[in-house]
Amino acid sequence: MTYCVALRLDQGLLFMSDTRTNAGVDNISTFKKMFNWSVEGDRVITIMTAGNLATTQAVISLLDERSVVPADRKQTLLAAPTMFQVARLVGDTLKEVIHSQAEGQQESESTFSATMIVGGQIRGMEPRLFLIYPEGNFIEASEETPFFQIGETKYGRPIILRAFDPTMSFEEAIKLLYVSFDSTLKANLAVGMPLDMHAYKIDTFETGILSRVPPEDPYFKVISSGWGEALKEAFDKLPDFKF
Repeated sequence: MTYCVALRLDQGLLFMSDTRTNAGVDNISTFKKMFNWSVEGDRVITIMTAGNLATTQAVISLLDERSVVPADRKQTLLAAPTMFQVARLVGDTLKEVIHSQAEGQQESESTFSATMIVGGQIRGMEPRLFLIYPEGNFIEASEETPFFQIGETKYGRPIILRAFDPTMSFEEAIKLLYVSFDSTLKANLAVGMPLDMHAYKIDTFETGILSRVPPEDPYFKVISSGWGEALKEAFDKLPDFKF
């Protein structure tokens, strides 16, 4: 299972993903689910993946290879003229991989299903954020929907819905995501640490702060315990039900 979140802030874009994959209770592994590309001064692109691991790895490998070979390929992550075209490229590659893996297989294509979040900024344009579906189509984040989640979304979503504000600083938004991820980790053992994070500041056109949050991270522990205590305190302050 997976949990990935991307926020569109006034300050830029914030991405966070877990790293756990499991094919049963006795086969749990750690795999990177966040990938970054950049051309300094021109563009920064981040992709997060959820779903069948073989599918997502194949998509990322193809995107990497096609960015440099052959050299005259125009539609690549590093040469696409807009983030919309980047999203189209990722969607087409995902659809291509799912179709090729499903050929000759008795199982349905859903076995190879995957979803992706694509975000970034190209010089001369605003930062943009897209959610890519297994069919290759996609939607874009907007003022009404300024964030995307993929994977095990239900446990951490209510927290973001209640507290997220695009005017937040990166520091506030990271605190919010820590609470969202902590709630998901507590509810589903198939989502696990370490967490990967990328904070991209608008109009810098270079990879922002990249970090990995280990299980023993002291700030994450403070947020986790503090959130639990705050919930208990808030619950105690609510009026009791009366028959």
